[in-house]
Amino acid sequence: MLSASTAEETRLRERIAKLGRSLFERGLTAGSSGNLSARLPDGRWLMTPTNACLGELDPARLALLDAHDQALAGDPPSKELTLHRAMYEARPQARAIVHLHATHSAAISCLDGLDPHDCLPALTPYFVMKIGRLPLIPYHPPGDPALGGAIRALACRHCAVLLANHGPVVSGESLEAATYAIEELEETAKLALLLRGSPVRPLNPEQIQDLRDRFNLEPLF
Repeated sequence: MLSASTAEETRLRERIAKLGRSLFERGLTAGSSGNLSARLPDGRWLMTPTNACLGELDPARLALLDAHDQALAGDPPSKELTLHRAMYEARPQARAIVHLHATHSAAISCLDGLDPHDCLPALTPYFVMKIGRLPLIPYHPPGDPALGGAIRALACRHCAVLLANHGPVVSGESLEAATYAIEELEETAKLALLLRGSPVRPLNPEQIQDLRDRFNLEPLF
């Protein structure tokens, strides 16, 4: 019989592979872009390997890391390990992180003149409920160690950030929660692009505050 910790690790490995395949098949990531990670109760964590297609993940080959990011098993982790570690350090409540190069949110990240404190309007209540406010991280090359510091400065106050000319990073209390949130972010980015040039009626501050009170959401900064 498997121990409880081994059974949990096996379940999480299979879940990462299943959700990765779902994201890939629905066009939310392409080629070998994007990466997922999730923490185990004992402090170890799993991460998708470098140059891995999310649609073809082998649960047994996911990178297993200890609490100090030392590789314990599996293939080498994604070069974006730094941004995942920074998000976990800033958000102890986070149990999983999803980073994608999804088309519409990546397109938003390339626009000039974005409000660095709030990249997307609150077009729907679901964006407020799952993301809240989306700040912009200035451009860094993929895998740049300096990206960690930039993320730590914001992630303590935000569950998601947008990397300039790159794409979103979203944390959640579970792998499913992080996945659902990044899907909502992508849909909001799509709406924002579709509505460009048209009169738009985003939620007003009173409506946003009502949602935050009604669903006991984190305060906005």
